Amino acid sequence: MRARYIVSLCVLLAAVVVTGAVLLAAYGILRHVSISVTDASLTRFSLVTSPATALAYNLSLTLAVRNPNWAINVKNKEPLEAAYSFDGQQFERVQVSDEGYKQPARTTRVYRLVTGSDSDYVALGNAGVAEYKTQNATGTFEVEVKLTGEFSYTLRYTKCKLEATCPLKLQLLAPSSGSGTPATVVFEKVKCKLAKPEKYC
Repeated sequence: MRARYIVSLCVLLAAVVVTGAVLLAAYGILRHVSISVTDASLTRFSLVTSPATALAYNLSLTLAVRNPNWAINVKNKEPLEAAYSFDGQQFERVQVSDEGYKQPARTTRVYRLVTGSDSDYVALGNAGVAEYKTQNATGTFEVEVKLTGEFSYTLRYTKCKLEATCPLKLQLLAPSSGSGTPATVVFEKVKCKLAKPEKYC
């Protein structure tokens, strides 16, 4: 009887240890989300300087947001937004996902954003205009996408700020001769850089 009791106790302790280890791995070890731009295209990017500096553009991109955690969901406390800038000056801001959206563990959410304008004001200044002319001569433009938001993790009450920057080099697509459709350009996936998280995030 005593031996059976000891065996039962050992089995119970082993089960408790295994359960604790599983819960620790699931909820105690936090892995940060990862964000990447998997595709992007630019079919118009022209600058006018009179009467004010403005950009006319058509830009589309595909964002992939990955929650790599085993059992921890991510919930938006504020909308996730993307701001586009050229030479350090913002020219567009779009909402990626709503406040309250919950991304389950071990999932990747794909967002396709398409934006454009005939005359968005942008304060480039003389240096920015000169940089535009330099890049326009090559047909490739450096556009930065900055993602910002606030979220929380399952079983954690801390609100965490999200800030990620995605530097893109986009070749301006021109219609193919005689076809009227843009030429195809292969886009290389860009992994966005996350800002250093705050404590407990």
